[in-house]
Amino acid sequence: MLNALINYQFIRLALAAGILTSIVCGIIGVIIAEKKLVMLSGGIAHTAYGGVGLGYLCGFEPLLGALGFAICAACGIGAVNRRKGASSDVITAMLWSFGMALGIVFIALMPGYPPDLNSYLFGNILSVTKLDLYLEAGICIIVLAIVLIFYNDWKSYLFDSEFAGIIGLWTTLLEYSLLIMTALAAVILIRVVGIVLILALLTAPAAAASLVTKKLGKRMLLSVLLGIMYCTGGLCISYYFNIPSGATIIIISVLCYFAVYALRKTAKK
Repeated sequence: MLNALINYQFIRLALAAGILTSIVCGIIGVIIAEKKLVMLSGGIAHTAYGGVGLGYLCGFEPLLGALGFAICAACGIGAVNRRKGASSDVITAMLWSFGMALGIVFIALMPGYPPDLNSYLFGNILSVTKLDLYLEAGICIIVLAIVLIFYNDWKSYLFDSEFAGIIGLWTTLLEYSLLIMTALAAVILIRVVGIVLILALLTAPAAAASLVTKKLGKRMLLSVLLGIMYCTGGLCISYYFNIPSGATIIIISVLCYFAVYALRKTAKK
């Protein structure tokens, strides 16, 4: 792997993508898990498939289309959540299906043979390009800036959102920021593990970290480190055994979560 890292650019790009992805997902995953928004994040992620299809149909970068669709879905779900009596679960499910259906239709409308979308559905970290990496780096900077600037506000919001509103925090801004950051995280995960497997990598490192510590900062840091370990390990295994990278990363992350869970239960006895 060391020789490949030195000699092959696609390995270096893949490793960099794994690190950037782990930073974003490690931070956002903790917040999502704490607010119990896992399925909502899945709806946002799957809606992005419509943007991928539109990108191919119109001839622009599919990830930019995915980003636009994901952010629109996040804002739409946020608006529904702010309205009393509206069911966000129903809206999330409909957007989930609607986005996937749009992607299928857009691809079907393309002239000639349809493109291979397996890397978008199931991920292929070895196919990451420099443009993908620049996009991921930009998203990483945005997410880090939002979380660090409003870190104390996030702590209050996660502890009790109603109390946070009472003490004067703008909870609407925090809620929409969280949803948009979830959309950003989903987009950078598309190339690494694919739309179908996004939920696992978005939640598994955060879930494992929560079994070790309850402090928000430590959980985020540990979640980031676990994500880097999963992505790097999955990259190495997939490279040597010529198996799908996205699925390999997810298998490692889920097995490690259950290992941490079992060790924690054993230690309590």
